[in-house]
Amino acid sequence: MKNWPVYDILKEAARRWPHNPAIHDEYGSISFRQLLDETEELRVQLRELGIREGMGLGMMASNSRHFIMGLFAGVGCGAAVMPMSPLLKKPEIDSILHDAQLHAVIDDQTGTQPIETVEALVPMKQGTFRFAFSGIDESVRFAPFVDQPAFIRFTSGTTGKSKGVVVSHRSVIERIEAANKGLHLDSNSTVVWVLPMAYHFMVSIVLYVKYGAAIAIAKDFLARNIIDIANQYKGTLLYASPLQIKLLASDTTNEQLPTLKNVISTSAGISLDVCLAFKKRFGLDVSQAYGIIEIGLPILNYTKSAEHPEAVGYAVEGYSVDILDENYQPLPAGEVGHLGIKGPGMFDAYLLPPVLRNEVLKNGYFLTADYASKTADGLIKVEGRSKSVINVSGLKVFPEEVEAVLETIPEVKQARISSSPHPLTGQLIEAELVLHEGKTVDIEEVLTYCKKRLSAFKAPQRIRIVGSLPMTGSGKLQRH
Repeated sequence: MKNWPVYDILKEAARRWPHNPAIHDEYGSISFRQLLDETEELRVQLRELGIREGMGLGMMASNSRHFIMGLFAGVGCGAAVMPMSPLLKKPEIDSILHDAQLHAVIDDQTGTQPIETVEALVPMKQGTFRFAFSGIDESVRFAPFVDQPAFIRFTSGTTGKSKGVVVSHRSVIERIEAANKGLHLDSNSTVVWVLPMAYHFMVSIVLYVKYGAAIAIAKDFLARNIIDIANQYKGTLLYASPLQIKLLASDTTNEQLPTLKNVISTSAGISLDVCLAFKKRFGLDVSQAYGIIEIGLPILNYTKSAEHPEAVGYAVEGYSVDILDENYQPLPAGEVGHLGIKGPGMFDAYLLPPVLRNEVLKNGYFLTADYASKTADGLIKVEGRSKSVINVSGLKVFPEEVEAVLETIPEVKQARISSSPHPLTGQLIEAELVLHEGKTVDIEEVLTYCKKRLSAFKAPQRIRIVGSLPMTGSGKLQRH
């Protein structure tokens, strides 16, 4: 069997911690040895069906052991694996298979059928994978411009068209080793899993397996269930979205989270008020983390989360994080500019169209889509998305800042800021609000509330109440 470094991580974990729990899910618990054995059975079956080096494999599964087995089994065949959400509709699935040129797809039958003809059923100890070829010519090699591609994932596309990001085995290893210099996970760690696996897997699942951490998978994202899972399996780390942290902070029971050591928000959009509410409810600080599919986890706020929960943190060891001007030169402390990052485990290429990493970098930096600032001691705060920034009379308005203020109103569950053209100011600030069930607000009072807390040019001028807001598959707010 050819050496596939990501698959070797699972084999090494089974050797080092054969009897330690690897996964807790709705089916029960399995050890690292059992995880390897079942994954190897799946890998052999996929090989017999024709999956091999040079192929692209779509893998559609819900949050469970099957997702993790499918992930490792695919790369263990030498294929590049693209995790896909089971919530995808058939036209979306067909589009992904075509655009990414994936040769085959497996799915655990928790979503819709991916393609019309199922060639085979692949039995597992619990459940069955369906397998089908997509019709892509097997002689067409997936991402031939990347050496040993391991994974492909499309960017979240919050403000534009998604791009296929290809990450090689080597880059995966580099980024997870770098990430753990910040996370410090080991075989005594248990991670409470609440995020969609299809969008959060590279600096998470593979990392946890490498360092022997158990993964406790919550069946749903309700606060009650997250608390139960965390306590049942003695969770030490909770990685969650700002919305999930907000729901936990609003939990009305008296139950605590005594074994949790760290709580990390996956997005830069969490407000100070939510962090403080969570601290009051559970006695735990919320730390920020800045993860990006092209790079991994280069920024983490463990050390200053209590004083500055709104900051995404400091550069993790091995990464250079700078605020850049229009010529891609570092700006002085306190200035707002483009967030640029360089370091280990960067992506290898974009798939559509094929663009190699070095063609994308600016002075060695990967330019994120964010504006940010940095203090003299290196603490980084994301100010907003460069593609979503709104210009009002030449002044920059970051929607995230305004949304954070609106979400401090008790009745408001979620907010989204956008703009419409205005003949005098250029753009007019508008807000959409989702309210907690059974709650109402006075629009004029909301407007007044904002004007007291924001500069006049930032305050929304129009507000409407909506039932829900569109989200990306990765749990981020979908922008216009």
